Amino acid sequence: AAPGRAGGAGGGLPLQQGEDPARSRYLSSLDIFRRLEQTEWDTLIFFYGVIMAVGGLGLLGYLDLLAKWAYGGFGATNANIGLGLVSGLVDNIPVMFAVLSVDPDMSKAEWLLVTLTAGVGGSLLSIGSAAGVGLMGTSRGMYTFMDHLRWTWAIALGYGASVIAHMMINGTS
Repeated sequence: AAPGRAGGAGGGLPLQQGEDPARSRYLSSLDIFRRLEQTEWDTLIFFYGVIMAVGGLGLLGYLDLLAKWAYGGFGATNANIGLGLVSGLVDNIPVMFAVLSVDPDMSKAEWLLVTLTAGVGGSLLSIGSAAGVGLMGTSRGMYTFMDHLRWTWAIALGYGASVIAHMMINGTS
């Protein structure tokens, strides 16, 4: 920290004579303007845009058409497994937002399956999960899409194993 300042690089609040530096650092950590300055705005705007796009598709009726096609034509289990794979491309948050918006008639086991597949399937690609997008945004080149892609095979194995385990435990087919 700079002489007479607390909070490390970038400053903090000026120390008063006899003031505890630890208390000053704590108070500095509560500074809302500093917190807003450190926010990953590009990541937040990405999620906002994706959710707005899903909302627009729902408003136009495309989500209902897709749900009728997927759940009606392929059955809930196959549709949920497919949505898990899609969540690796789109992002698992808007995929679940879309499923919840459509509210298909499914059993408890199928709701558990879509939650499982969207969560694990979202990790197939780094752009498919909030954690992956956030990590790429904060690491600034230290962790890239290609770094994550090297592990997609292992995540895909885990995806398949988790679906099989779910089916064995919950009896969905």
